[in-house]
Amino acid sequence: MRRGALRERARTDTRNAPPSPTEPRPTEPRPTEPRPTEPQPTESRPSESRPSEPPASAPPSVLVERRVEWTDTDAAGHYHHSTVVRWVEAAEAVLLHRLGLSHLFGSTPRVHFEADYRARLWFGDTVRTELRVTKVGSASLHYAFTVRGEQGGEAATGRMVIAHSAAHATGSTPWPDDVRDLLGAAGPQQPELLTTAEAPGGTPCASQS
Repeated sequence: MRRGALRERARTDTRNAPPSPTEPRPTEPRPTEPRPTEPQPTESRPSESRPSEPPASAPPSVLVERRVEWTDTDAAGHYHHSTVVRWVEAAEAVLLHRLGLSHLFGSTPRVHFEADYRARLWFGDTVRTELRVTKVGSASLHYAFTVRGEQGGEAATGRMVIAHSAAHATGSTPWPDDVRDLLGAAGPQQPELLTTAEAPGGTPCASQS
């Protein structure tokens, strides 16, 4: 057989031969988009009601509102310095009454009083006196006070100290435990304002109308 015929036959065999198996190529992992996580159903639990915590204890205080009466003024036309003493003691009376300690009247002599006068108050002005307990001793009680005029500015500030002396006692007497607890942690009390204050005899005063 001729060489040319052999070459032509070899080409034909190559064309008719079945394709040789090829090795599979490794598939590269395709990046997948993260699926949004669906919220899993949770069992509904009955809400537990927790008892509200009691407010932190604070020393007692009170706000009392009054007017500068004509008898409170002096020759200069503004309030006399001694008027502050009466306003402070009026606030003390309201505070002890609010605390249920009115029985202490007559057994709490004053042992110290001081005041700084900062502004004038005139006849007819509305006055607010804030009295607050600052210290409870074994047989004493320390107050601080602030007197403010109609515009809210300070007219007088100071402090007062009283002692507890039981009836017929020759000296001071320790506070009873229940009284001491109230004086130390009763907190702010309801104010006594001109619109709510009752005049002696239960009828409103002309200055409060």
